[in-house]
Amino acid sequence: MSNTWFYYAFFAAALVLAGVLGLLLKRNLIKLFICIEVIGKGISLLLLSTGFAKGSILTAQALVITYIVIEVSLVATALALIINVYRTTRSLDIRGLAKLKG
Repeated sequence: MSNTWFYYAFFAAALVLAGVLGLLLKRNLIKLFICIEVIGKGISLLLLSTGFAKGSILTAQALVITYIVIEVSLVATALALIINVYRTTRSLDIRGLAKLKG
């Protein structure tokens, strides 16, 4: 593997770590959602850099494009759920989700 792979892996790990820290420290649904997206971008970067280092960049690009297509549908669904939670509770705080018990 080349030296640049370690740089890409470091930045991907930094993105994933920043996302996980955000998930642990934030309580706003929008901020939590953004942290999940940051984790996803770190994983995409790691997939691409590994494909580049192994010499199979086309396979890595196909995996990342498939991931992006799936992620778009998840983003739309998650944002719809967040909007419905806001309409119901008038808050984006995760502590207010306890009111939604059936």
